[in-house]
Amino acid sequence: MKIRIKFEKSGSMKYIGHLDVMRYFQKVMRRADVNIAYSSGFSPHQIMSFASPLGLGITSSGEYMDIELMSTDSSEIMVSKLNEVMVDGIRVLSYKLLPDDAKNAMSLIAGAEYSVKFNDKYFSFDSEEIKKDIEDFINKDTIEVIKKTKKSEKLVDIKLMIEDLSVTDEGIHMFLSAGSENNLKPELVIKAFCEYKGMEYNEFMHYIHRIDLYGKQDEKYVSLNDYGEDI
Repeated sequence: MKIRIKFEKSGSMKYIGHLDVMRYFQKVMRRADVNIAYSSGFSPHQIMSFASPLGLGITSSGEYMDIELMSTDSSEIMVSKLNEVMVDGIRVLSYKLLPDDAKNAMSLIAGAEYSVKFNDKYFSFDSEEIKKDIEDFINKDTIEVIKKTKKSEKLVDIKLMIEDLSVTDEGIHMFLSAGSENNLKPELVIKAFCEYKGMEYNEFMHYIHRIDLYGKQDEKYVSLNDYGEDI
């Protein structure tokens, strides 16, 4: 059976990289006595996959991992069992049963929602002034940035990848394209905005929180948490 686990990452755990998080959850499965399925072959491993790696320094309340199990207790019991062995900074939020033919979370991702707050030391946030600046910024015909990959860098128009960019009382709300085809990081949007404003970008000027990850059904965004059901 396929299970999707939603969890949050906060506090000092935001500085723990994706590979270490994967290793951590492998240990969690053993400590919580989860009856997880293993791959076949000479070197069996737990059948487990994660939706999307989270950048260092970013907190989240919408992280996902998919696992396959041989058997399970109810969602309520499993959430409790898992959280009993968790360290501070990682907490399981939900435990959903997926259909047998469900795609894994990584292949479903189409969008990601973020909130961004600013450090007054580097950036004075005035919501009315910034709101006007952001409206002007997002209404540009194109928003071109240099997007770097491991092998190259190229000029990309990111405007079509920004579903929403708006001001809140405490910062900025973003809804960005995500996934294997079009993946836009919030840092790149902030860098582009700083360039538009003639400001120097500083990685310490903001605090980024990922709210949730989404797939798409009938051209509508759906939280990855809504693809499954409580047991």
